Amino acid sequence: MASRKVNLMSSDGVTFEVDEIVALELQTIKHMIEDGFSDGAIPLPNVTSGILAMVIEYCKMHVESSKSEDRSADDNLKAWDAEFVKVDVATLFHLIMAANYLNIQSLLELTCFSLAHQKLLLKKVGPLRVIKHMGENAYLL
Repeated sequence: MASRKVNLMSSDGVTFEVDEIVALELQTIKHMIEDGFSDGAIPLPNVTSGILAMVIEYCKMHVESSKSEDRSADDNLKAWDAEFVKVDVATLFHLIMAANYLNIQSLLELTCFSLAHQKLLLKKVGPLRVIKHMGENAYLL
């Protein structure tokens, strides 16, 4: 049996066709689907295509993992999550904004924790070295 598809359109006009079970992980989209507003592409004006692709990847992985009752699946998911947030601060910041906008609590917690962890590491290095390294993205700190 084929899964129902939902189309999500990023702020830069890229449309993603997503299985409904994955789209339901995005609570903002879940409410739109439940209220019958899922005909056509659902616009997401606050999320770029690059970030939306990452959010969809995150949700797919978590949906697939939730189907498994194997304990090793939880360990694999934790390891995957740890790798997922190994991104630059700017990307992490955009993921936090997207998780908040789309109301994905687990992604919001993961990204906020990762940002806090990075900030602790940055304190050890020193702010001037960080600003020199980050250049124009230093304002995100």
